Amino acid sequence: MIAVVATVWLGVTGQLGLYIHPRYYVFTMIMAGIAVVLIVGALAAVPRADEHEQHEHPDARLTPAPRRSFLAISGAALALVVIAASIVTLLVVPPATLTTAAVEQRSLNGSSNTLTSGGTAESATGDTSAYTVKDWATLIRQGVGADVLTGTTATLTGFVTPDTDDPDNVFYVARFVITCCAVDAQPVGVPVYDPGWSKTYPTDSWVTAVGSFEANPSVLSTATTVLQPDSITAISQPSEPYVY
Repeated sequence: MIAVVATVWLGVTGQLGLYIHPRYYVFTMIMAGIAVVLIVGALAAVPRADEHEQHEHPDARLTPAPRRSFLAISGAALALVVIAASIVTLLVVPPATLTTAAVEQRSLNGSSNTLTSGGTAESATGDTSAYTVKDWATLIRQGVGADVLTGTTATLTGFVTPDTDDPDNVFYVARFVITCCAVDAQPVGVPVYDPGWSKTYPTDSWVTAVGSFEANPSVLSTATTVLQPDSITAISQPSEPYVY
């Protein structure tokens, strides 16, 4: 019941997108409504205590009253603990987006299923004004390098996550791509060359970086092409932090 209430609450407050793809909003809310009806029906069908006592198994009557009382209290206490934990997890703790901790587990730009289309030199020289982090990451993954992208300007919005090979000089502007739900979310990102970046932009903070692509000056980073930023602006997390 708590899970159903939490689902409805997330839908009403517009936070369901932190967990599932927008295409599943209506389906999820309908299923939550059906679950509420079924739960209410099940509760109505539960026999009353006096009915249970009338049909109690004879062996149960042989259990000493103090022991039955202890078992009942223990069971009730355990149920309360589970309910309290569920309430805190689902209703009290605010919903949060995936972060660098998930990036480390899922491999940045490592999913070929996520970055499979649009990565051509022709697409890089066309209208890129509406490109997201996913689009630029796709271009770079598909082999469109500095020889094509040098001088091309881009505006990237995402959260900050360090380059594991050269965390002092390079960070990624990253987003999670959701196909179905947060469980299958895959991180994508574009490297930004900005020595000493961590003094100004904490890991997992959100930024908008504007600049142009160049060959990576870092001798440690494995990224071949980076964004040389003209400006980096700290921003609040957008209402829709994921891309699709």
